[in-house]
Amino acid sequence: MIIVIDAGHGGKDGSTRGLFSKEKDVALDVAILLGQTIEKEIENTKVIYTRTEDVFIPLYERIDIANKAHADLFISIHCNSMPSSMRGRTETSGVETFVSGSGRLGEQDVAVRENAVILLEKDYKDNYDGYNPNDPESFIVLSLMKNAYRRQSIKLATLIQQQYIKVGRVNRGVKEQSLAVLARAGMPAVLTEIGFISNPDEEEYINSLSGRQEIVQNIKNAIQEYTKQLVAN
Repeated sequence: MIIVIDAGHGGKDGSTRGLFSKEKDVALDVAILLGQTIEKEIENTKVIYTRTEDVFIPLYERIDIANKAHADLFISIHCNSMPSSMRGRTETSGVETFVSGSGRLGEQDVAVRENAVILLEKDYKDNYDGYNPNDPESFIVLSLMKNAYRRQSIKLATLIQQQYIKVGRVNRGVKEQSLAVLARAGMPAVLTEIGFISNPDEEEYINSLSGRQEIVQNIKNAIQEYTKQLVAN
């Protein structure tokens, strides 16, 4: 089995930040720890990273890496965030996992934030078939891209959320949004938000070794359960 692990953001894409850490750094550390754990604890599994250092990788190149490798799974690691006016509050917390889909036009908040990085790419309209992250109606371009692995992606996302819940995380659910990084996936693909970096309590958790190990075990356990169910069916 080949699993591509994508550490969100990186390089000139500074992403969001908390009181003392940046999303791009947390995502990279967790992605690498996840890959190391998977290769150690899941037999016959090869891990490929979209990045292993602080560099900018266009969104379309991330999923291209997975497609060219004929990967079996694609998992993108991100941190959630609230608007700057609400930073420092602890009311908003929890984990959510996304799959590629249309969702509702007025509920594309994560897609708006995550897709904004496209504007840093030189030929972004060519790279994404005319998609413009500044145009809300343009989300239809991404939603129309065929997602042959929707059911499997939702299954994996659901298993990840179930693992988070087992250790007491606040469940924000599995959601479909028009995420550019997942739009052309030739395999089950998910983007998981491991916590709110804008929440001081969760920022501490996702930066602690124990917190990261717990997150990694949650995702690893979900992968194992997913493959177990796949074989059973």
